[in-house]
Amino acid sequence: MYEYLWRKLPGPPVVKWLLTAVILVALFLLLMEVVFPWVSAQMPYNDVAV
Repeated sequence: MYEYLWRKLPGPPVVKWLLTAVILVALFLLLMEVVFPWVSAQMPYNDVAV
């Protein structure tokens, strides 16, 4: 699977490494800003009653 993705990225290896880094950073930011806050709001530990 990774070989398929590597072959689909354009350019020489240096450009592929830069594109991979940009994609990973974008994925990380998407998870931290959108996905994890949404999941946290869905968790039952927010409804604590003592």
